[in-house]
Amino acid sequence: MKNLKKKMVVSGLLIAVVTMSGCKKFLDSDYLFNERLTTEEVFTNPDYANRWLAQAYSFLGSNYMQDVSSKKTVPFNFADDMYYGDESDGYKRWKNGQYTENGLNGESKEIWNTAYKGIRQASIFINNIDINTKFTAKEIADLKGQARFLRAYFYWVLLRTYGPVPIIAGEGIDYTKEYDDIAQPRNSYEECAVYLANELAEAARGLSAQQGIQQVARPTRGAALALRARILLYAASPLANGKAPAEVAAAMVTKDGKPLLSRTYDESKWARAAAAAKDVIDLGQYRLYVAYKKATGDAAYPATVTPPFDSNFSNSAWPSGWSDIDPFESYRSLFNGTVPAYQNPELIFTHGQNQGGEGINVLVLHQLPRLEGKGYNSHGMTQKQVDAYYTNDGNDIPGMNSMYAGRQGYEGRYNSAPRATGYVKQEELASYPELGPLGVGVNKQFARREPRFYASVSYNGSTWNLLNAESVKDEKSNMQIFYYRGDPNGYKNTSYWPRTGVGIKKYIHPDDISNVAVTAYDQSRMKQKVDPSIRYAEVLLIYAEALNELNGSYNIPSWDGSRTHAISRNISEMKRGIQPIRIRAGLSDYAGDVYADPNRFRIKLKRERQIELFAEGQRYFDLRRWTDAPSEESAPVYGYNAYATKAQADLFHTVVETPSLPSIFTLKMWFWPIHYDELKRNKYLTQNPGWTNPE
Repeated sequence: MKNLKKKMVVSGLLIAVVTMSGCKKFLDSDYLFNERLTTEEVFTNPDYANRWLAQAYSFLGSNYMQDVSSKKTVPFNFADDMYYGDESDGYKRWKNGQYTENGLNGESKEIWNTAYKGIRQASIFINNIDINTKFTAKEIADLKGQARFLRAYFYWVLLRTYGPVPIIAGEGIDYTKEYDDIAQPRNSYEECAVYLANELAEAARGLSAQQGIQQVARPTRGAALALRARILLYAASPLANGKAPAEVAAAMVTKDGKPLLSRTYDESKWARAAAAAKDVIDLGQYRLYVAYKKATGDAAYPATVTPPFDSNFSNSAWPSGWSDIDPFESYRSLFNGTVPAYQNPELIFTHGQNQGGEGINVLVLHQLPRLEGKGYNSHGMTQKQVDAYYTNDGNDIPGMNSMYAGRQGYEGRYNSAPRATGYVKQEELASYPELGPLGVGVNKQFARREPRFYASVSYNGSTWNLLNAESVKDEKSNMQIFYYRGDPNGYKNTSYWPRTGVGIKKYIHPDDISNVAVTAYDQSRMKQKVDPSIRYAEVLLIYAEALNELNGSYNIPSWDGSRTHAISRNISEMKRGIQPIRIRAGLSDYAGDVYADPNRFRIKLKRERQIELFAEGQRYFDLRRWTDAPSEESAPVYGYNAYATKAQADLFHTVVETPSLPSIFTLKMWFWPIHYDELKRNKYLTQNPGWTNPE
């Protein structure tokens, strides 16, 4: 395509992105126009202007911008909670840090380039759309708000991946200058966070409270404020707030010695994060999604299993209790495509159709059983994640994390009681309704667990519905899937089997089935999903976490300055954040001494995020911002003994270390490497800790 005539200083152009064979070479970007158009002709024409903004959205649809990823893309979805196992050595290289400054498969350069291209595209739009006289003032404000949100989102992806990055001045960069004149160093984490918080508040001023059904993937005011809360939470967290490990803080500096991570702790950052979350809550626009109680059902859509009695919640209707809701279906259908995005009151922002080709459906493809579901059967769950889920009465399971007893960082996080033994018999099924009608032979470690467990975990003997099975293909619906050695989905000298003997069900709809022998996946037999990039449950968790870290009281202006939030460690407000999530899950509240003790509540909060946000691309980054990654990611990976046969069932259900799943954490694993090309183009850029520089 021909270039846009240059009648402006191109804003948002990052010097580290653009490949220049000469210092004054003009950009040759992929614009949407076949004609040679001036800036005025583009932005005074509503159609062209909208197409320009659509191009900015297209960068969001890159595989490199995804939050929920399969093993096919940058595997940020895989930390200490889930893994993938197949014929490639990608997971081994990922977990051992055996990737280079190029990434695993060139991702290091692509994440950086894609994000900055999106930033540039959005910036040009922001700086020029005001010349359009066809749009109303309200429409222009909303369009600019969308572009500001996109620009901030691209910066956010960079910040979480690489740490602090160069922030481009709002008025733009004159690319006709010598390259050395426009190169610039990385901004500090604090500078990035403040800039993005201000940008998102400005975006919120222009954005509509709601978008139409056809624009469901376009950001709203709530999306801008929720992303702002997330960014401020990260800025308040230990890694960026004066508590980074010494070797990391020392290495994260500019070439003139300016620290990129704060060297001093500032408690008020937590207050600002809490206030930002409260801004979203106070909109009154979002609520947790719930499915209501069913008296009857079948294997795929079971009757509601009533949680054990709780004097606080059992006798009250939602949102004060769970008497009229189905906790299992509430969580399951939130992710599996049952609820359209425009009907989901919890979904604050989603990429929608702006997902790369390796989005959630590919994740599901790798979770489906190999024989019965025609999937790859290669995404699995670690024992640590299995153990994180509570029993149905809100207690720890016997033996929880017992394999880590005595290990630093696991104090107060394990249960040394023996794990449950024995297997459910036919005559016992009525006592275990959560297992469904096909629960015979299930080990009792998997019985009487919380509803989110059954919506997320493919334990040995769990039921897969596969309702789109076709008899002509010898497929069957409602099948128990076992992972014993020699079973179709267990170890049998093939590549596709879960190394820990546990698979994953989150995002799986009862209709889902594939046929990888014929195509990558058969979309006609899989329910389409939308990614949960930002949902209200996360905002509530942000609010509770930030409040817990406060000792003092703070008065923080709201996002638009219309009121002031009084922020302190208020237990009733902490409950406002955590209780709705527990109620929806059918779980009792924490005891009073947990709320009274910041350390104990912090442990519970982290566990709640581990469960509630599982497989949503959060855990990898949470472990780093909390500075927990060295202890959590280096801990050995455990699972069940997947080399045992059905005749050795007790041996199978004995927790053992999984040697084929490596665990290590080194200095270079805190942040993703900056590609050599970027370091060569920008003389002021500095590399991340543990990574090398070009010669």
